[in-house]
Amino acid sequence: MSESREAAVSRTPQEIFEGYLYAGAMTRNADALAENFTADGVFEAPLMPAGATFPRRLVGREEIRSAMAAYYEQQVKDDRSPSLEKSGYVLHTTSDPDVFIAEIDTVFDGDGDDVAVSLVQIFRIRDGKIARLRDYFAPEVMS
Repeated sequence: MSESREAAVSRTPQEIFEGYLYAGAMTRNADALAENFTADGVFEAPLMPAGATFPRRLVGREEIRSAMAAYYEQQVKDDRSPSLEKSGYVLHTTSDPDVFIAEIDTVFDGDGDDVAVSLVQIFRIRDGKIARLRDYFAPEVMS
């Protein structure tokens, strides 16, 4: 096994999750976000209704990259950022070493009112990258 492949395979769930979180929610960098996925990775938001701004299902790193870049560009109304001090998460390992669950409470600083969003994400990992991510959150928050 090559050294870079060993490094990717040995990433912990926390390292994988934090890399994904930084690329997506924190910096909205579609290129960096897509690089967290395998070439054939799947990103799903099963609770999204048809026609929502946030994509419901993306297949492959390139589709993830282009769709999330377009989504991030559309977010003109949302200049809020997550508050690191008020937000938190808990990672849960499972009996399958390639699956972990993130339980997340994100707080966005608002104009006078904070907005809290709770969600659950299920990660399936292959070779240190996300092979499938199922993101469960309230669609009205993202549509």
